[in-house]
Amino acid sequence: MELKHIHIANLTVSAANMRGKGKADIANILPSVRARGILVPLIVRPNGSPDTFEIVAGKRRYHAALAVAEENGGECEPLPCAVMASGDDAAALEASLIENIARLDPDEVTRWETFTRLVKEGRSPEDIALTFGLTELQVKRTLALGNLLPRIRNLYRNEEVDAVTVRHLTLASKAQQKEWLVMLDDPNAYCPTGSQLKAWLFGGASIPASAAIFDLATYQGELVTDLFGEDSYFASAEAFWAAQNAAVEAKADAYREAGWSEVIVLEPGSWFHSWEHEHRSKSQGGKVYIAVSHRGDVTVHEGYVSRREAQRQERTEAGEKPKRPELTAPLQNYIDLHRHAVVRTRLASEPMVALRVLLAHAIMGSGLWTVRVEPQRALNDGIAESVETSQSEATFDLYRRDVLHRLDFDPEAPTVVRGYDGTSGISGLFAKLLACSDETILDALVIVMAETLEAGTPLIELLGRHLKIDMADSWSADRALLDLIKDREVLDGMVAELAGGEAAEANARATGKVKRQIVADCLNGINGRAKVERFVPRWMAFPPGAYTGRGGVATVSRAAVVEQLLGSSANDEPAVEASATAQGDGQASDTEASGEPQDRSQIAEAGEGEASSEPQPLAQAA
Repeated sequence: MELKHIHIANLTVSAANMRGKGKADIANILPSVRARGILVPLIVRPNGSPDTFEIVAGKRRYHAALAVAEENGGECEPLPCAVMASGDDAAALEASLIENIARLDPDEVTRWETFTRLVKEGRSPEDIALTFGLTELQVKRTLALGNLLPRIRNLYRNEEVDAVTVRHLTLASKAQQKEWLVMLDDPNAYCPTGSQLKAWLFGGASIPASAAIFDLATYQGELVTDLFGEDSYFASAEAFWAAQNAAVEAKADAYREAGWSEVIVLEPGSWFHSWEHEHRSKSQGGKVYIAVSHRGDVTVHEGYVSRREAQRQERTEAGEKPKRPELTAPLQNYIDLHRHAVVRTRLASEPMVALRVLLAHAIMGSGLWTVRVEPQRALNDGIAESVETSQSEATFDLYRRDVLHRLDFDPEAPTVVRGYDGTSGISGLFAKLLACSDETILDALVIVMAETLEAGTPLIELLGRHLKIDMADSWSADRALLDLIKDREVLDGMVAELAGGEAAEANARATGKVKRQIVADCLNGINGRAKVERFVPRWMAFPPGAYTGRGGVATVSRAAVVEQLLGSSANDEPAVEASATAQGDGQASDTEASGEPQDRSQIAEAGEGEASSEPQPLAQAA
């Protein structure tokens, strides 16, 4: 490209500019243009004559320059421009979109309009993905918006419909979309959104195609596929269950023909509890249990018998014949309770043995213990992706995999909790734990506790304070966070916090989109904004705070509970020292002080090196 200065009168906005239509929003760049002029060159190309040019990228800077020229009585310095070769509309579109995505992330509908024009110019989704550093699926998701009714796209563009609702609307036919719009317009009608919309589309329950164990190619019923091409659902639950039940029975028959002693198909929704059964091979009389969830998922458990059957089998193998029991039930109860009393009294003086018993219960559960893994339920896909790809989750997964390996569990098990699938249930697990070192037991206990630590509770606040956690050590703001902030007063507070009170006052009447972009500019250090390092929103910090006086910040409410619990001892030295790593000095703690093995810091360093663990950066703005 050739760099040159061109008079503003010789410039027009090109039709290839992705922001070529509509009024330019220049509120956040006008002060900078007034003070310093245009600093970043516009991208232009010849427009039929050697003296006139059309703007491929830089419409907002152009309009800001026009506004300044009008204020100055028509006087304007020539604008710096990078001149492209003429003729290639697709290349011009790409230049426009690349610059705008790098500077001001356009709404998805605007991106769809430009991607659609690129396709018409001969670019494939794969070409577009390579050009802009996106996945092909992301491009197809954007292109798929073209199958929605135009009004729904406009509602999405204007942030009157959220992304989850739009995604579910992609499952709807044009007739269903029209019906939904009628409900939206009727103030007296209930209009389903979010997850409720999916239930409305499928009459109450949606069954994903992934649940089917039959061949979808031979399925005679209707499948509904979302326009993003990721998920398919059965239009008729009755047709699905007819095909699924037939496939389950066929699978059961196949197991019977293979020689299994019995195949038991559990009632839909019934759980198979592995701790109430013991492993037995096919030759030992093992059975097959087939569990079917309410939504149709099928899980097969091969080679199990109930604990009572296992005990009866052991007596038979020992050559015992049924005899009258030596003990009556009351006498057996007397013996059991006294043995229990002696054992638990002795256990009270053996903390490391008790710790192994505790760990076995926490992993397996028992008749008295119900253990559940924290589900980490996200309210939308953006939140789920943000958490799953975070540095903390990647590092914790390395910790978990290390413990699975040291306990000799299935390395692909999703959690250590319920990860044991050996014989004899909790007793078999306890026997395995007796052979483990104290260091392994402590490491496993840490992971199990973390997996079953409930989110969104005062305990999280108390732990964060005790461990002296600084969120900036492991977390940085991403696009998912910024997209979730809608409150104008909160945005005003964040702009003041990051850009200063003067900037907040100057943009008090600006749109939420402009304010979010100012926040993004400060976090990225662009468009004349000083880069703010280690920013953590007040609600996420330990201890947390708020941006308004209206209340309704759950973390602040939980912190108040913690303050009451700690009382006047809040500033006292904690009974257990927090690890040096938690204090943010980057040094591994002693095993004696924190219970952490020395090699944990090495695992964490490995996790920080994983590309997938980095949070997605905020898009930059023009």
